[in-house]
Amino acid sequence: MRGFSTGLLFGIILGAAGFWYVQKKANEHPEAQARYEQSAAQLGSSASQAAGNFSDALRAKLDTLDLRSDEISDELTRNGKIFRRKAQDIGDQAVNSDTDARAIAAIKARFAADATLSASDLSAGCSQGHASLSGTVVSTDDLGRAIAIALDTEGVRDVTSTIGVKPKT
Repeated sequence: MRGFSTGLLFGIILGAAGFWYVQKKANEHPEAQARYEQSAAQLGSSASQAAGNFSDALRAKLDTLDLRSDEISDELTRNGKIFRRKAQDIGDQAVNSDTDARAIAAIKARFAADATLSASDLSAGCSQGHASLSGTVVSTDDLGRAIAIALDTEGVRDVTSTIGVKPKT
């Protein structure tokens, strides 16, 4: 027990001496500390700006595809499903079962990677570039995200969704 106490006391003394030395060196170079603080502030500003840009881009994409909450609610009420086609003309692209399988895998992977969507509550299918989505989400915003993800997948020409909206209780 005596050896432990001696080792602990020695460790505390070395730690205190090391802390004193680092503080002394930091006080000798205040310009380095100022550069560090300035760089940290710039990094924080850049990160928040990048997050804002991403949010704006997603909002613009949802608006372009008519995937705003009010539009989705209206279309669900009228038709019981949502249908969207990609803006660019795909033409007579040769679509085969491999392309469909890759599209399904990519859609499911992107659903799983999305923090707001529950991949276990959604299913996707694809036949000749025509994707179909089903399942449930908690909001029309999430429904719009799911459709946008599917439309943004390579090999998908259009999306038909029968995803239901069931808010959390």
